[in-house]
Amino acid sequence: MAEYHIPVLLAESVSALVTNPDGIYADATFGGGGHTAAVLSRLNAGGKVIAFDRDADALANAPEDPRLTLIHNNFRFIENFAAQLARSSSLNEAGEPAVFDGILADLGVSSHQFDTAERGFSFRFEDAPLDMRMNREATLTAEEVVNSYPEEELERILRLYGEVDGARNMARLIAQARAQKPIRSSSELDRAIGRMLPAGAEHKLLAKVYQALRIEVNQELHALEKFLDGATRSLKPGGRLVVITYHSLEDRMVKNFIKTGNVEGVLVKDSFGRTDTPLEAVGRKPVLPQESEIAGNTRARSAKLRVAQRRTAV
Repeated sequence: MAEYHIPVLLAESVSALVTNPDGIYADATFGGGGHTAAVLSRLNAGGKVIAFDRDADALANAPEDPRLTLIHNNFRFIENFAAQLARSSSLNEAGEPAVFDGILADLGVSSHQFDTAERGFSFRFEDAPLDMRMNREATLTAEEVVNSYPEEELERILRLYGEVDGARNMARLIAQARAQKPIRSSSELDRAIGRMLPAGAEHKLLAKVYQALRIEVNQELHALEKFLDGATRSLKPGGRLVVITYHSLEDRMVKNFIKTGNVEGVLVKDSFGRTDTPLEAVGRKPVLPQESEIAGNTRARSAKLRVAQRRTAV
């Protein structure tokens, strides 16, 4: 399990999540199963964990535990499965989705995905395919994005999802390179934008470029918005939502949603001046990893943990 993925903020997230040892919990991003295993260790025989992952490679990490149900699907559909669970287990006759005592989502790419060259998530490997699909059954790849998207759309993706300075120039370089021959690999992409890579800081800019392409391929921000909305409705009153983010785009969406009930951060009031914010933040600031954790797992350095609780009256 540790070889597949090292769970980040493990103790902090699970402590915030589990408030009822007989409850039903969701691990929305199963990955290596580290968070799920920690949750199971805190549950009694009557507790349950429903875990989701769209990457089929993660399914092999499922432990033999009758309290665990592992679902091969995108966490954006959590509300659908919560409603199905409610109906099938007679938790309520109407099939209302509010069944979970807590929901955990670790939004990072797994170590396994980063470290498997043929998955194409990392620029560390030469001539790796431009894939980046978290669900390998999906059709859109980073290669298709790089080679078929209009230049203006490439600019938008690089600017919005990678926060790349000079996104227009970079999109132009990619368009010029693919006009000569298709860009098939990580090395070819790196060479296409090589003029823009600052000496000594190439990796920092490449990380932004690969992040932008990965987010587009997997529609990560759209999936996150759908997840936050569905997860909120799937929580029991008093249930906890625990989310670990790794970049500012995700964190801003989660922070806004907790505060206002939408990812834009717009506080909506009715005609009486009342607001409908179904979640309440637990703690004023995000929880950050300790230096000791970062020393042992450098991928934890950008992590932020936010915790919210569904209000008892919504």
